[in-house]
Amino acid sequence: MKLLSFRGGVHPPHRKKATEKLAVIKANEPKVVYIPLQQHIGAPCEALVKVGDEVKVGQKIGEAKAFVSAPIHSSVSGKVKKVGKMKTPTGEATCIVIESDGLNTVHESVLPKGDIKDLSGKEILEIIKDAGIVGLGGAAFPTHVKFSPPPEKTIDTIILNGAECEPYLTADHRLMLEDPESIVYGLKAMMKIVNVKKAYIGIEDNKRDAIEKMLECAKNEEGISIVSLKTKYPQGAEKQLIYACTQKEVPSGGLPMDVGVIVNNVGTAAAVATVIKTGMPLIERIATITGSGIKEPKNLLIKVGTLFSEIVEQCGGYNGTPGKVIMGGPMMGLAQHTDQVPAIKGTSGILVLSPEEARLPKPEQCIKCGKCVEICPAFLQPVYISAYGLKDMYDKAEEYRALDCIECGSCSFICPSKRPLLHSIRVAKKEIIAKKKKSK
Repeated sequence: MKLLSFRGGVHPPHRKKATEKLAVIKANEPKVVYIPLQQHIGAPCEALVKVGDEVKVGQKIGEAKAFVSAPIHSSVSGKVKKVGKMKTPTGEATCIVIESDGLNTVHESVLPKGDIKDLSGKEILEIIKDAGIVGLGGAAFPTHVKFSPPPEKTIDTIILNGAECEPYLTADHRLMLEDPESIVYGLKAMMKIVNVKKAYIGIEDNKRDAIEKMLECAKNEEGISIVSLKTKYPQGAEKQLIYACTQKEVPSGGLPMDVGVIVNNVGTAAAVATVIKTGMPLIERIATITGSGIKEPKNLLIKVGTLFSEIVEQCGGYNGTPGKVIMGGPMMGLAQHTDQVPAIKGTSGILVLSPEEARLPKPEQCIKCGKCVEICPAFLQPVYISAYGLKDMYDKAEEYRALDCIECGSCSFICPSKRPLLHSIRVAKKEIIAKKKKSK
């Protein structure tokens, strides 16, 4: 099988051995869940319940009032104890605190939706929207929005991301090994929504077992191709994955739909299959709990709203004093200041590093080696965007296409002077976006 790839990228240590052979196990039932009403890109939801209300598993407790949003559902049955602002992995948000009764009574609305053969594309789209499904690769973009392109944008290809190029994480790898049927079923449902006949599932070539498993599962499916990707970071980034699979290049400032493509994660496809087959909305996901700071790394099926501290405890607790706790992987994950935050739909993993691993190196002067330019998968010049950002020259940073940065962190990883390239570019992007909003 030919290896597909893109220009640039880096080769960070994989660090996946601790969990890549470990089957997914169901996490312990949480006694209390803290469910944020903001778990996705877009507008937060409005609470549909109040203190004292009894709720059931799969019941809608947060309503999306905007198009770019996704409803929230209860992951347990029990009583609402509090509705208020709390710390979450992505900041502060209104949370619904539910004390579980331990019964896991399923809500009456959770019923199978039928078979995709009998459902129209419009019906499938509505099912996805009502189920609160978002991208499970980490970005958590509402899935129904991706599948609602403007009429002038013709979609001809869907790509599922099974690359899982982020170091340490193995959740998608295990899903492809343990439940490939749900991935293919969910993909077929997605294809029906936008009426496309061509789809790819891209998997890095260091996951030969997953490639073989998906090939076997999709062998009789017309239009679905399993493609092997060169093991390289960020192979799973949306625009890079599109180029690797189709040789189409998303224009600067553009979106995948501009080249007729929609990209989703394999976990998202499996979630689509789950809601169609069972009616259960997105209330749980697979996450990798790993790192040298974890005593017993595992792949766990966790319920949304479970505290990080409880999840870590199920993995034997911390191995010494944690140096850093990250939601996600080391390249694009979000560092946490406490483990008293709940798992959300975008929690692909919890990575715990030792104090030594977490220590930031002292940045030196840029030596103009050009390595960041050479490896940038978005064809940018990070050295200049960063320099202008550090000097608050955001207009110049924008001239150098700061907004095209995919924030993969490859530049910071490769920099011999350990410059804060990604950090300063992120700041520049936020300032540029804020200025644009203000001018409107």
